[in-house]
Amino acid sequence: MKEYYNTNGFYSPLRLFSIDQSNEYRKKLELAESKIGPLHYFAKTYTMMKWVYDVATNNTMLDFVEDLIGKNILLYNATFIIKEPKSKTHVSWHQDLTYWGFDKNEKQVSAWIALSNVNDLSGCMKMIPGSHKKGFFDHKSTNDRNNVLSRGQTVLNVEEDKAISCPLLPGEASFHHGLTLHASQPNNSNDRRIGLNLQFISTDMQQLKSDNDSAILVRGKDNYNNFKIDVVAKNDFDDDGYERLLERNEHYNKTIRENSLDK
Repeated sequence: MKEYYNTNGFYSPLRLFSIDQSNEYRKKLELAESKIGPLHYFAKTYTMMKWVYDVATNNTMLDFVEDLIGKNILLYNATFIIKEPKSKTHVSWHQDLTYWGFDKNEKQVSAWIALSNVNDLSGCMKMIPGSHKKGFFDHKSTNDRNNVLSRGQTVLNVEEDKAISCPLLPGEASFHHGLTLHASQPNNSNDRRIGLNLQFISTDMQQLKSDNDSAILVRGKDNYNNFKIDVVAKNDFDDDGYERLLERNEHYNKTIRENSLDK
């Protein structure tokens, strides 16, 4: 697994929990949405829903993350990426690290966990193998309202014939490096395409764009204290946590937009 990841810049799939458990998590998500509205692309959702933190501390997943970035691990973000049925929403070719503002590129990995069937019909992720070894690509900001990305950032002239699809069943995860080129197409299925994207970094990473950024230790020790400590929700829908969610989401989005350069 680690060798494949290091060579290609991604690994998929890895079973984390059962389909039945995944369906239970989906019910919790949709119950929260029934109270406050869509949770697509809100940052740090574990500040309002404890079950998200429970998913993020899954031992099978953290064992693999530890193999990739070391034993001292921070959870930096947890974001739902949801495409509604028959929608035009898509994600253009991009690299995650383009706007994050970290001082290092090596010790981070994103896990993408399916809470519904995710396949070519519903718009699963596609990866360009080996692209993480080529440094930063030029990104062009666009005004495409159907593009999920914050700036519509797009890498042009990608060799799409080399792309590998990463279909997932509920409860399975894929993992990718922040420099791996990836994208996903619209959801043409009759069901929601629901993914939970978790971003893990090593404790020695630093945020260069903000002194107020936050994360939470999920394995090992943090001897650096480069981030403020996120507060995890007390239950599956924490009313106080909703205010924390709004504040942290606003800060996260401001940070990734601040002093951003198309690299």
